[in-house]
Amino acid sequence: MSALFGVIFHFIGGFASGSFYMPYRKVKGWHWESYWIVGGLFSWLIVPPLAAWLTIPGFGEIIAGAGGPVIGMTFLFGVLWGIGGLTYGLGVRYLGVSLGSSIILGLCMVFGALIPAVWYDFSPVAGKDTLSAMTSSDWGRTILAGLLVCILGIWISGRAGMMKERELQAAGGDGNEGGSGLEYRFGLGILVSIVSGVLSACFNFGLEAGQSMASLANEIWKAAHPGEGEFLFRNNVVYVVLLWGGLTTNLVWCMVLNARNRSFGDYTDSRTPLMRNYLFSALAGTTWFLQFFFYGMGESRLGNGPSSWILHMAFIILVANLWGLVSREWKGVSKATIRTIAAGIAVIILSVLVVGYGNALHQGN
Repeated sequence: MSALFGVIFHFIGGFASGSFYMPYRKVKGWHWESYWIVGGLFSWLIVPPLAAWLTIPGFGEIIAGAGGPVIGMTFLFGVLWGIGGLTYGLGVRYLGVSLGSSIILGLCMVFGALIPAVWYDFSPVAGKDTLSAMTSSDWGRTILAGLLVCILGIWISGRAGMMKERELQAAGGDGNEGGSGLEYRFGLGILVSIVSGVLSACFNFGLEAGQSMASLANEIWKAAHPGEGEFLFRNNVVYVVLLWGGLTTNLVWCMVLNARNRSFGDYTDSRTPLMRNYLFSALAGTTWFLQFFFYGMGESRLGNGPSSWILHMAFIILVANLWGLVSREWKGVSKATIRTIAAGIAVIILSVLVVGYGNALHQGN
């Protein structure tokens, strides 16, 4: 039952992440950098400490007592992840929600799931699964098989994207068919998506770097609630520090773009629907943070970093692809292309089932 709740929490988090960009589509008259940083202030500065304050009494003292090296490494991985998150927005902008998310999150899934497991082979930590433990056990091999299945689904989705590009070029289109608002630029989109996918995995590395803070929050809660299992919200204290790094990267770049594009006036331009733009940007940013709020809950139930990361990423890819279909990003393409993207989604769903089964095996050991 614990594993089932873990999968459900990861689905909710994946739905939040796969959906967060949709409110940005409602913003009118603002440059990309303007609505991105307004949403980001909610994602990285306002909502994380609010969530920690609501769930972890004394979270500030836990951070203050963590020590410079822990805070520094967590923050550094947040800065690197911030570059990945920044280019995520550009990847979605140029490739669309479905294809951009599939490529970015697929790479993020592989690096984020496997590198920490390899690291724990060389520097073991109690309660953390190593790659050698995964390859030598039925549950671990099942989870790795699920990862391979998901990569296959991502490859199929990417193939659908290339088919779409060829068809739109042949028809003389620009990728904006169906009124999706998409600036479809395949080459540039692929480049920023690769950068984003690799660096976005640093979020998982940051979680690992800040685990001493999460462990202390968990110990305090368990002492106050004996016999009630693991603390669902222990990662909320880590998010505060980790997302400071993400805020730093994104704030600097968005201010540079505001200056370059002379778009500082967006924030007060009465010719645009200001209240609407701020509300939808805030909604997007808050929805974005909810992915990790529920990710922490899911990981506390599954107790296995690699499988949690794989499930989280798989659900995001699944939801993003479904949103791509709903928002008509694939309108105007052939039935063969539609069948291809549908097959990619089906394979990703299969990967979720495989990883979920592997987790059930792990919980039973």
